[in-house]
Amino acid sequence: MRTTRALLVLAGLALTGCGLYGIATDPYIDLAQHPFDILRWAIGGLVLHDGLWVPLACLAGVTLARSTPVRTGLILAAAVTAVALPAVLRAGHHNGNPTVLPLPYLRNWLLTLAAIALLTTTWALLHHHRKRR
Repeated sequence: MRTTRALLVLAGLALTGCGLYGIATDPYIDLAQHPFDILRWAIGGLVLHDGLWVPLACLAGVTLARSTPVRTGLILAAAVTAVALPAVLRAGHHNGNPTVLPLPYLRNWLLTLAAIALLTTTWALLHHHRKRR
């Protein structure tokens, strides 16, 4: 267990280093002129994740879903929604450039949620059937 934990910590630190290197070398991000914007964005993400997302996921897991398949489906749906929502809300607002958001994001998001619901239902039914045996 200690070896696994140490390897996971090292992998996390390596990924953090890759991310910091990417931010530092990205030509579109000017750290010299806007260092506090990046810091504000990083702190905001941390606050949203640890202050809102994790408590909501834990609350949903405790109250709504006692089974692993349903809990997993809810977490996947929430994660997909968190990633897709900015594009869904901005669809059609292209500010004179129709190639900025050209896809039907609402339809694609709903299809993805439907696929997650179908897979979650199938998994839950199989899980329930196996438990009964």
